[in-house]
Amino acid sequence: MKPRFTTTERPGLELFDPVQDRRFELETSSPVDPTPVGTGRFRFPVDAAVEVAVDRLVLPYVVETYVRDPDGSPLVEAEHYAYEELPPDEYCLELHAPIKTFVRVDGEVTVASSVDRMEFDFGEETTVRVGARSYHERPAATVRTTADPEDLMAAVSTFGSALKTTSPERSFPTLRGHPPTVELGDDLAIPDGLDSPDTGVHIEVPADRQSVYAVSTLAYYLGADVRPGERPRIVTDDGFEHSLRTDRGFDAEVARVLQQVFLLDCLTRTEGLYPVDLHERQAVEDDVSLSFPDLYDAPSAERLAAYLSVPFDAVRDAVPTWRLAAHVTPDAENATLLPYLVDDLAVVRRADAQGRRRARSSTPSYVDEFVRSVDRGRRAERDEPYVSPPETDALEQAWLGDGRVFGANELRRAAFEHRDRATTADDIDIDIVCNDERMREEVEDGALYGDRDDLPFDVTVHANCSTGTLAELLASETDFLHYVGHVEAGGFVCPDGVLDAESLDRTGARTFFLNGCNSYRQGVSLVENGSIGGIVTHGDVGNGGATAVGRLVARLLNAGFSLRSALAVVRERRIVANQYTVVGDGGVEVAQNESGIPVFYRVRSTDADGEYGVRIDTYPTSERGMGSLYIPYIGDVETHFIAGGPLPEFRIGADELGYYLQMEQFPVVLDGSFCWSTDLGVDDLR
Repeated sequence: MKPRFTTTERPGLELFDPVQDRRFELETSSPVDPTPVGTGRFRFPVDAAVEVAVDRLVLPYVVETYVRDPDGSPLVEAEHYAYEELPPDEYCLELHAPIKTFVRVDGEVTVASSVDRMEFDFGEETTVRVGARSYHERPAATVRTTADPEDLMAAVSTFGSALKTTSPERSFPTLRGHPPTVELGDDLAIPDGLDSPDTGVHIEVPADRQSVYAVSTLAYYLGADVRPGERPRIVTDDGFEHSLRTDRGFDAEVARVLQQVFLLDCLTRTEGLYPVDLHERQAVEDDVSLSFPDLYDAPSAERLAAYLSVPFDAVRDAVPTWRLAAHVTPDAENATLLPYLVDDLAVVRRADAQGRRRARSSTPSYVDEFVRSVDRGRRAERDEPYVSPPETDALEQAWLGDGRVFGANELRRAAFEHRDRATTADDIDIDIVCNDERMREEVEDGALYGDRDDLPFDVTVHANCSTGTLAELLASETDFLHYVGHVEAGGFVCPDGVLDAESLDRTGARTFFLNGCNSYRQGVSLVENGSIGGIVTHGDVGNGGATAVGRLVARLLNAGFSLRSALAVVRERRIVANQYTVVGDGGVEVAQNESGIPVFYRVRSTDADGEYGVRIDTYPTSERGMGSLYIPYIGDVETHFIAGGPLPEFRIGADELGYYLQMEQFPVVLDGSFCWSTDLGVDDLR
């Protein structure tokens, strides 16, 4: 499952990560013959490496690049419109691409980039080593624990063992390894080597499961032990203490500490290997009495005490919008999913029966229009308990516990058991099923997917599938299945009858979108039988609204949004989207984003002649998670931002804005109207 290197016809070298299903191409002036080599000569960890003879490497788009000396010290940082000539020497090029890439070269290097192209010229044919590292980290071990809160504390205390560093660089997602998995058993069994790092930091909470769950992400990030105590608090070996019982409430204080420490780590790490010009540091540096150079080298406990001496109000506005907030009930089996939430650096909030309702009825989304149900108005599951979690400021919401979930991702244990499934092939396989010709408008000829030159898609449209054909299709391996048609209580409606997904022995679709009425039960069955996650509906959906949602979801997934973030964007635009939800692991992406992090532009006209205000919302992903950096490449902006939520508004002229909108396809709201960047030209802005 290590990254693989293959040649391309372009010609060039393609890197493929089978774990994350990510690709990255390095174009060359002539065909290359990659030879596998060892990884020991790279300053940073890589999973696989090859040697090739080239005179230059060309990227199909610009990625953030560092040129470093053999010791890892940065010499040059290159972005758009860079031009750097370096004399003959030994260099390591670090490329923040969809697959972490390093190039070792001994010789001269010229780095040149435009708005949509980047080139590394070595002057003459030179033997270089190309190394690749997957952004994905799998659990290294399994901890067995009972449901007893103190045993759970011991299990959660092992999570910090997965950190690759306890320095401020732990704020980079690539330096936070996946915590060990957790399984329930009759005793506590912790494998050797899973001790928490020696940070001198401990967290005390009451001996109940919900309190342990609530501090799991904080304990992981701090590398802290969790211990029983009457008063929830953080304590260090050198006498520092911080109460977690404040006027904000326990959950809110835990989240506040996590976010504040994380933010200040991001600021402090600019004193180390990545000395970037960071917007958030500029925003708060004058308001906090901290010496970032001193803190960079300080012990963990000392750094933590300094961070928490800063009033939260001084840094609140600089904290990025968190990717995921998860509401977790105290059920013992929920402990087994904590490692996956923690790996996403999720804010974990305690949940109980107060968040539940009884679904008396489901408001139809149709108004005398054709609906995607053959039993319109039927409410067979009217009395089923459902869950409506409280809103948070996070970009994405999830619920872990019993109940049928509205307004959040319904996490299911089976989805995470299937998470490490290998991808189907080098291409991204997408199967579209249209079982009613009246709904053909949603999928047309399949062109909704695969319209990007940088990714190979294999899209197949299937029409009017029989129960047997659909069963075979659902069981066959594919990356994504988009179903358009009728769904009733018993299953998918086919020309010769109804197919119930629960009858399948196995599901081959890794992810799916079931765009028919009341498809929730069928989606749950797909996840239980092998899928990772998918989008489903709770009630009847009118054909017009469902078509609009389906087309929008398709383009968002095509642009690299996760299932959860795609649905979050859709909910902003259409009321009918309230009938849709995600089951399973909603953090999964079908396709990688072209520049690494999906974005949503909100553009408004200003009073200035021909000038626009541009606000960019950023959406961290599974591989470019919390702590990743983003540069908008707009106007003369050269500052880095921490990914997550909206960036400050930029001012830009119509000509320049029109140019940037054509660089990549992403959603845009222009003066209140939704559209896509590549559909807008300069004439539309004048």
